Amino acid sequence: MPIASPEAYAEMLDRAKAGRYAYPAINVTSSQTLNAALKGFADAESDGIIQVSTGGAEYLSGPSVKDMVTGAVAFAAYAHEVAKKYPVNIALHTDHCPKDKLDKFVRPLMAISQERVKNGQEPLFQSHMWDGSAVPVAENLEIAEQLLAEAAKGKIVLEIEVGVVGGEEDGVENAINDKLYTTVEDGLAMVEALGLGEKGRYMAALTFGNVHGVYKPGNVKLRPEVLKQIQDAVGAKYGKDKPLSLVFHGGSGSLLSEIREALDYGVVKMNIDTDTQYTFSRPVADHMFRNYDGVLKVDGEVGNKKLYDPRVWGKAAEAGMAVRVAEACEHLRSTGTTMTK
Repeated sequence: MPIASPEAYAEMLDRAKAGRYAYPAINVTSSQTLNAALKGFADAESDGIIQVSTGGAEYLSGPSVKDMVTGAVAFAAYAHEVAKKYPVNIALHTDHCPKDKLDKFVRPLMAISQERVKNGQEPLFQSHMWDGSAVPVAENLEIAEQLLAEAAKGKIVLEIEVGVVGGEEDGVENAINDKLYTTVEDGLAMVEALGLGEKGRYMAALTFGNVHGVYKPGNVKLRPEVLKQIQDAVGAKYGKDKPLSLVFHGGSGSLLSEIREALDYGVVKMNIDTDTQYTFSRPVADHMFRNYDGVLKVDGEVGNKKLYDPRVWGKAAEAGMAVRVAEACEHLRSTGTTMTK
């Protein structure tokens, strides 16, 4: 299938909320990790979301270029081509973008998509995230309203964050404290500013104790009921059931019961990065340790080209990550739900 059209992406999100499942949103940094994500979704017969962060996009542009837009455009161009060979719908997304990088990342990418749409093409990315967690809520929502108008012109879904995700990602670090819980008042203010679709479509990363990084199960103190409280309050005011499409950030170390509860309250997208990084790297480490004298020219020997060929250990890395992507689909109940069936 080609990369999801705006209409297909909207249907994906609607079906997920109605069916109480979510799509894994897999962070990638290379063609190999992209291929692994695609295979994982196809194996699970699940549609999905593949995304790049600001750091991932810079890395994709090459070490001597370090340009986020160049890397993001190159990633999207590659993804649009290879995704055609997989029998699932894939949406492309850009992850956390703080205020100081909007003009260097999200806004230029939105402009590219707007130009494509004017020319009768599909947008380059299907959604972009504005991370306003580091600024006051009023400013966060003011910028979000401006970006939503621009996103709508390019048939793009906007993702925003209202609240704070703890831990560190791409150099953005937040303390683990009471700010990790979005309030009902914040949720109502968000809808007052952005509406419920009439100004453009958006997803909201409301925080309920989420923390980026590596944590053992049970160490992250999640309170999924926060999502229900906000959904109920907004729904009561506007006369709609579960009006918000929600995003789950910082899910590593979450209990499956907590994840499933969040799905029941309207989560349609869950970011997966830490776990897939490990499952990509783990087979490479295994290969290198088991074949030490083949991948290195030890004591003046010649090594073994069949063992240090990057395709050999690269295939193992991709296979390991693909398994974890398929597992994420199972956890999020999206297995077997592809719209292509």
